[in-house]
Amino acid sequence: MKTIAIYSLKGGVGKSTFAVNLAWASASRSARRTLLWDLDPQAAATFLLAPEADARDAARAVFSRSVDPMDLCRPTTVPNLELLAADTSLNGLERLLFELGKKKRLSKLLESLEKNYDRVLLDCPPGLTETAEQVLQAADLLIVPVVPSPLARKSLDDLVETLVRRGGKHPPILPVFSMVDRRRKLHAAAMDQYPEWPAVPYASVIEQMGVRRQPLGAFAAQSPSAGQFAAIWAAIEHRLAKD
Repeated sequence: MKTIAIYSLKGGVGKSTFAVNLAWASASRSARRTLLWDLDPQAAATFLLAPEADARDAARAVFSRSVDPMDLCRPTTVPNLELLAADTSLNGLERLLFELGKKKRLSKLLESLEKNYDRVLLDCPPGLTETAEQVLQAADLLIVPVVPSPLARKSLDDLVETLVRRGGKHPPILPVFSMVDRRRKLHAAAMDQYPEWPAVPYASVIEQMGVRRQPLGAFAAQSPSAGQFAAIWAAIEHRLAKD
């Protein structure tokens, strides 16, 4: 099993969109037994993947050992893809992790999932929080969506600096441009500066995910945007195969 975290210091960079579409690619294109674990209390990935999900208040309880994570994993409409949904209880997760004092709690929980899944994707809350610290320890690869602007680039630099300060090992980082509009000079300049970074342009079909509550592959598999996410997933699989 490999764990891929979709993470950013900043919100509003399309993180959950990446998580859902990459999870679809893992399950559908690679035929991997895939779990998308929504750790963000805003629950955007849960909204997109589980239109009929019942409201629950157990997402945080997984960390306190009162609920087995497998008891909360549910199938989605996508074959091979299951969801561990977020709910409002995650708003108290930072305090709980601090009180537990267990720095590898997430790693231990992921170990308990190994026999059930080939790939676990974590949709992480933004910011440098206790949850983020545990994600940085547990993940095999970090996918960092970056809107091409000076401030967004700064957030990536801040993340790298934080990882260096922490010392020891940290997962490899794959930065990806998100919501690109080449008509904007700053966006075009950033793309030209880092041509090797994968990029997903702004597109109305991606906005339709919020209306249809489905991954792109479920309703627009032939769209350029779906193809871009598929290419990013292929790069992820290639990177993981080297480990």
